Amino acid sequence: MTQKTWRDDLRKYFESVRIIEKARTETLESFDQFCEFIAEPASDSLAEEMKEYGVRVRFRKEKGRAIDFGLSFPGSRIDNFQYKIVLPRNSFQLKLGLVLKGRKVRSAPFEEKRDEFMKGLAPSAVMKLAKEDLIRDIIERYKDFSLAALTSTD
Repeated sequence: MTQKTWRDDLRKYFESVRIIEKARTETLESFDQFCEFIAEPASDSLAEEMKEYGVRVRFRKEKGRAIDFGLSFPGSRIDNFQYKIVLPRNSFQLKLGLVLKGRKVRSAPFEEKRDEFMKGLAPSAVMKLAKEDLIRDIIERYKDFSLAALTSTD
């Protein structure tokens, strides 16, 4: 029977570290591709459509780990709603988070809510997402927030 040596343990440890680092690098590259091929085109399409309603859509990539869609109050440049997709730190798969921020009136501070990005969407399916599906999710979240703000009694 062969005995496992400390050298074997050390070699396996460094091999595990290499695998994790490779997966993290690939995940960052996949997130960049998601931004370029899905999120940015979705933003362009949404911005074009929202012009009709006087709502400006802003798209911003933040430090390669988050993308933010800002929707203004109608007829204003002030953000009313923000939909931010976040790649958590040290991620080794595309398990994305979502940060939603909104304010009921222009002068109010943002209210923030954290959630899972597109619940039930497997990390392996993120790159197969159609831009229309992303647009639908942004619109649904925007509508939910806006209607709740409009009917709020406080």
